[in-house]
Amino acid sequence: MNYISRMKEAVKLYTQEIILSSDPLCPLWNRENFIFRKQPKWNYIDSCMITAVLSLYEYSGDNKLLDFAINFISAYIDENGDIPTMNPSDFNLDNINGGKNLLALYRITGDKKFFNSARKLADALSDQPRLSCGNFWHKAIYPRQIWLDGSYMTFPFMTEYSRLSHNDSMLDDALNQLRSIRLLMKDKATGLYYHGYDETRSMIWADPETGLSGEFWLRSMGWLCAALADMCGLIPDNNEITAMLSDLLEALASCCTTDGSLLQLPARPELPGNYPETSGTLLFAYSALKSHRLGKTSLNIKKAGEKSLSAVIEKYIILEKDKAPLLKNICLMAGLGNNRNGSAEYYLSEPITENDAKGIAPLIMAYTELMKGDGINE
Repeated sequence: MNYISRMKEAVKLYTQEIILSSDPLCPLWNRENFIFRKQPKWNYIDSCMITAVLSLYEYSGDNKLLDFAINFISAYIDENGDIPTMNPSDFNLDNINGGKNLLALYRITGDKKFFNSARKLADALSDQPRLSCGNFWHKAIYPRQIWLDGSYMTFPFMTEYSRLSHNDSMLDDALNQLRSIRLLMKDKATGLYYHGYDETRSMIWADPETGLSGEFWLRSMGWLCAALADMCGLIPDNNEITAMLSDLLEALASCCTTDGSLLQLPARPELPGNYPETSGTLLFAYSALKSHRLGKTSLNIKKAGEKSLSAVIEKYIILEKDKAPLLKNICLMAGLGNNRNGSAEYYLSEPITENDAKGIAPLIMAYTELMKGDGINE
């Protein structure tokens, strides 16, 4: 079985055994909820999976997927578009990630409750605290800090909402914040981006001169890649976004191992315990494949994305007939603050899990991009 056939089988089984079998209030893909016994609430992990479900629906036309997404989202919003389990005072950018799904469901169904809910997320952003450079705080509990993760959670939603609401200032805001990220967080030598920036330079992980964290964490750069790729689809004539994406994809491609995988700390292959991390590798693959399909990046980038996707499918997915596949080597979580000091040792100490949405979702998204592209051979 070649890797495309394996991938098709994996996506089919994930759809049957993980997605459509999930209760909206207890989804099988949210490992953090199971491990930490969290109560169900609006969160970015589930939103990533629903984004993947909708991408698969729009490629396949399978109405079971659309019905599932509608029912899932409807379990967390009411008829007025309110999200009862989201606390606006958390000022948590992760909560904005689901806004993309609300806009997609509004576009597909015309149901105004989805747009009303998206509008409330947009309104919440108007109150989001900002750094002096104009960028959003990542969360209220992380004051005056930028994390790369927030780019995916926020900017594609702002871009699409600005178009639907004819609010050009929101798009300008997102673009200005990306410019600040490029200016503040990009490493000139490697083209990679540091995970976090603290303008106070007081956090344990922040360099006292630059305010930057000390390492390039793969998944955070994967989030940034995916944000830029999605924005390329929404604003295709923006050369600035295209250039930022192309540069980052080239930088990450240069870090790939011989089989196409990317490491948890991609610039540190010499470190004992550094390992191929599948969620970030898949986010890279998704972004590379999508950007090439949109005509924004080179054939070499497409080939790098295909190679990365193939590496995950062939080495890190276990397939068994009529059972959910097992996607391995997913970093459960990583962040900055408290005892999370941003060191290489810290990133390599975080738990590794299996079958979490942070890996399954970009797998499905990369699959849909590959199948939409040209040159697929069974």
